[in-house]
Amino acid sequence: MKLLRHGAPGAERPGLLHSDGTIRDLTGIVPDIAGAVLSDAGLSALRGIDVGSLPVVSADTRLGPCVAGTGKFICIGLNYADHAAESGMPVPPEPVIFMKATSAIVGPHDPIIIPRTSEKTDWEVELAVIIGTKAKHVSEADALNHVAGYAVTNDVSERAFQTERAGQWTKGKSCDNFGQLGPWLVTRDEVADPQNLSMWLTVNGQTVQDGSTKTMVYGVAHVVSYLSQFMTLHPGDVISTGTPPGVGMGQKPPRYLKAGDVVELGIEGLGQQRQDVIADA
Repeated sequence: MKLLRHGAPGAERPGLLHSDGTIRDLTGIVPDIAGAVLSDAGLSALRGIDVGSLPVVSADTRLGPCVAGTGKFICIGLNYADHAAESGMPVPPEPVIFMKATSAIVGPHDPIIIPRTSEKTDWEVELAVIIGTKAKHVSEADALNHVAGYAVTNDVSERAFQTERAGQWTKGKSCDNFGQLGPWLVTRDEVADPQNLSMWLTVNGQTVQDGSTKTMVYGVAHVVSYLSQFMTLHPGDVISTGTPPGVGMGQKPPRYLKAGDVVELGIEGLGQQRQDVIADA
């Protein structure tokens, strides 16, 4: 299934993508794409619904983040060896963990807002893993059983805030509209191998990232198991698993986003995003 949330910011309603390409409304069927709905039992119940009988949502409706109730937005840094190289950093001996504020999460086509004083706002196409059931001290063999599904995310980053200011990376990752998520949550049964998905990103029509999840240093199962040793993962938590090479910081010379740019990105089978770049008011 391809689950989604539609409507105005803060007032999104649950929905799904029908096989005929229409968006169908799940209002009254489930309260939201969150919590117990993300469990195997919750997803199984949704599969039993006659989707064709659900109300059709206008095709031009805004899509919100594809999951609600996210308590943690966890990111894995330098998880592609070639991206680590372009960043001038070694491949880490264990996954690098940092957090992105949940207030950064927005819909897949909501704009990228360049923060005030920013000069180095950057792009990063990433595979997002969405947790479906509580995971604590889970084995790598069992890890994917705790995953509800996958989505596209743009881990937008302000590099000067991230690496040139004192402290940790979080402040360069957590600005408003720095976490586009969606368009859909694609349930894990529809993703045969999360380690074999092509991914891409363009800026103003020029391809700058063209990679695959097969080149991850630490795969999804390892990352979920690893994180669960340090913190309990809960339904709706999002794990952003790293980016392939081609970010603005790695261009020669470096290239960063400016108001008026258009960013498009996608991952095989998980849909596409499009964002206008605007300046903070």
